[in-house]
Amino acid sequence: MFSQNFPQTDRLIFAFDNTEIKTRNFCKPIPYYTGHTTFEQRNNDYIATALEYSVQAIEECLEKAGLNKEDITDILFVSTSGLATPSMDALIINKMRLSPHVRRMPLWGLGCAGGVSGMAKASDVAKANPNAIVLLVAVELCSLTLLKNDYSKSNFIGSSLFSDGIAACIIKGDNYADDKHITYFDANSKLYYDSLDVMGWEFQDTGFKVLFSKDIPMFINEHVLEDVTEFLTKHNLQLSDIKNFIFHPGGKKVLDAYKDALPVEGDFLKNTRAIMNENGNMSGVTVLYVLERFMEQGFADGYGLMMAMGPGFSSEMVLLKMQN
Repeated sequence: MFSQNFPQTDRLIFAFDNTEIKTRNFCKPIPYYTGHTTFEQRNNDYIATALEYSVQAIEECLEKAGLNKEDITDILFVSTSGLATPSMDALIINKMRLSPHVRRMPLWGLGCAGGVSGMAKASDVAKANPNAIVLLVAVELCSLTLLKNDYSKSNFIGSSLFSDGIAACIIKGDNYADDKHITYFDANSKLYYDSLDVMGWEFQDTGFKVLFSKDIPMFINEHVLEDVTEFLTKHNLQLSDIKNFIFHPGGKKVLDAYKDALPVEGDFLKNTRAIMNENGNMSGVTVLYVLERFMEQGFADGYGLMMAMGPGFSSEMVLLKMQN
């Protein structure tokens, strides 16, 4: 039945072998995805799962940071793979009984760029208030957007790449400077004109249909070096000054495009590749997993550059100073 509806199966099935992804995270057991589910059911499952694991991630994050939930002044919630109104941050505040005065900022629709953009906006909030304890939570449950009867090439390739992930991190204001090993410097956003169809969702009665173009690696090859150079020049820096590359992987072809476009010696995307191999593409959450890996495995003293591409088509960058 599948081959009859989708004659490209024999050719595209090898995409699963070529991703270099060894294991992926799924929030539901495999039989869930083979059964019949409605968009309403999948979205309700998104809300319930996002809330459960967000609370778990936040509690673990607070424990590692030596903080209490009463210390949180702001919360930013980043996602693109489910819908909730009131937004998920409101559900988290109710579930955890956080202060009712916590300032909220839900960010939706940034896709793979959401983690970097969320880091930039959370850092701006902390920069504006030296006493701030900002909680950044990113949730992407991409598996719940799978349209089982969508035989498009985009859905097939997306199914080979995307997975589920949840991350939480704390960004502190300047009055906590003594605690910091990673300092935010600046951020940069760029929207490329006339590229709206490169990546995104098409909203259908059955749910979210994934859209992305084979031109994404081409965009990286054409623009990333110029964009990174322009951003770093504002701070009198060069590419050689960057010691830690905290990039969203996208996929193997995206990683290859970064490697081809950026004249950096050595395996500068080692941590990014490892996270992709072990977890798949968790959309905007992935880059926060990469950052955590740098923090756990060790980073070089100096500057760090976070980067991701997302719907728009767009790029997001954050410049960090990293000191052990």
